[in-house]
Amino acid sequence: MKGVQFLLIVILLSLVIELRAQPQPMTLVECIEMAVEKNISVKQSELALNDAEINKDDATGNFFPSLNAQANHTWNVGLNQDITRGLLENKTTQYTSFGASINVDLYNGLRNLNQLHRANLAILAGEYQLEDMKDDVRLMVANAYLQILFNIEILEVQRSQLEITLKDVGRTQKMIEAGTMVKYDLLEIEATMATQEQSLIQAENNLRLSKINLSQLLLITDYDNFDVVNMDLEAPFGQILFQKPKDIFEKALTHRKDIKFSLTNIAIAEKDVALAKGTLHPSLVAFYGYNTRVSYADRITGDGIFTDIPIGFISSTKEPVLRSVEGNKAIGPIPFGEQFDLNAGHNFGLRVSIPIFNGLMARNRVERSKVNLLRSQNQLQQEKLNLENTINQAYNNAEGAFKFYEAAQKTELARRKAYEDAINRFEAGVMNIFDFNQIKQRFEMSSSDLVRAKFDYIFKLIVLEFYFGENITL
Repeated sequence: MKGVQFLLIVILLSLVIELRAQPQPMTLVECIEMAVEKNISVKQSELALNDAEINKDDATGNFFPSLNAQANHTWNVGLNQDITRGLLENKTTQYTSFGASINVDLYNGLRNLNQLHRANLAILAGEYQLEDMKDDVRLMVANAYLQILFNIEILEVQRSQLEITLKDVGRTQKMIEAGTMVKYDLLEIEATMATQEQSLIQAENNLRLSKINLSQLLLITDYDNFDVVNMDLEAPFGQILFQKPKDIFEKALTHRKDIKFSLTNIAIAEKDVALAKGTLHPSLVAFYGYNTRVSYADRITGDGIFTDIPIGFISSTKEPVLRSVEGNKAIGPIPFGEQFDLNAGHNFGLRVSIPIFNGLMARNRVERSKVNLLRSQNQLQQEKLNLENTINQAYNNAEGAFKFYEAAQKTELARRKAYEDAINRFEAGVMNIFDFNQIKQRFEMSSSDLVRAKFDYIFKLIVLEFYFGENITL
């Protein structure tokens, strides 16, 4: 008995572990968050934003002095001048030199300041571009998610229609047995059932493909275990349809990231003009330099031993004139630290650079930046025109989709009543199988059209609300 209980516990635990291991269906919000996090285009935009932030560090660094240091160690072989004594000697010598310099921009046409402002604008533009990319991803995910829900409902419609046909087959079989119908009528319905089975298989394939499409947007490779939360969507009445397209457009101008991106590009182009004009101004730089050197050559010094050397004669007595000369000996070089101070040198001053003529490059740079400014301004106007046209089209699409959905509801209701009436007439034997199938097929088509019209309206309403600044929700 205890063994049976232990076995049951093991089975229950394994079932719990398996259930926890299975991926849970995802909601639309979860899909959007995952797509925004993993999307490669979004990551590329994030890297571009990182580049802009690094460029800002470069622009900030331009305000700091530039400090450089250098050191050299040199071997001279052959006849060379001893730079510490000025003597020409045929030998191998070694020297070490050190130096440092500092430069400070005092004025350069405000280019450093304009470059910093431009870097800040570039970061802002990168943020707008990143958010615009995320908005595009959100719409793509919402469309793919709704496509799955649409295919789920279509699949349910196909299944229900197949179940109805199976009932028709049973009903026809009984009527054949009763002698009110012939076997040919059953073959006609069975042919319809075979067509519906094909449609059911196609609907299942479409559902699987739509799930694969969304999972690819989310960079999920386990297609078989990926699923979304199924929900019974009702087509809402869009309050936004009471808005005028012009009002939607005016509000979209205040929050659309692509418009803000174009506006920021204009500000960047204006800074480029200021930067180009700055190259026409003189530049003033303060500089300071320090250098020293160290020689490793031996020095020559007196050895303390003096020798009398004749340097001439007394003319009257012919006696030699002697001079006491001290002998030489080689000693080591001056200590390293002492040479550092003895051989040190300094230089400082101001350097002015005045552009006079440089092959028209500076002036052409100014004109080229002005052309780019006009191009950015034209791009903004084009973006506004595109946005207005898109909103007008989205509004007309949503309004038309709503009317089409209402018409599809009425059509489906009428076809349903006609089909229910046809069933009674068919069972009563006053309607032939051909007419009955015609009415049944029109009802089935109206059911599919209603589902298609509903999801088409929901997505187009979401798009219009998105341009109005509302979040994507179901």
